[in-house]
Amino acid sequence: MREILHIQGGQCGNQIGAKFWEVVCAEHGIDSTGRYQGDNELQLERVNVYYNEASCGRFVPRAVLMDLEPGTMDSIDYVWLNGV
Repeated sequence: MREILHIQGGQCGNQIGAKFWEVVCAEHGIDSTGRYQGDNELQLERVNVYYNEASCGRFVPRAVLMDLEPGTMDSIDYVWLNGV
């Protein structure tokens, strides 16, 4: 199986990345706490491409977020990261 490390950098990269993770979470049925809440087993078929599954059953995004300006990171609404 292939694994992807998602790297986001700068204001634009982090804003686009936030939308990207919202879509990926919705497609795979992952809620804001990192738990699977989907209704179709096909959603879990390739979930390990973008997520690591923690021992507690949560799915943690495999991503690196960076920016030199802390205000940029604070202004982005990372709902998908809440509790993960």
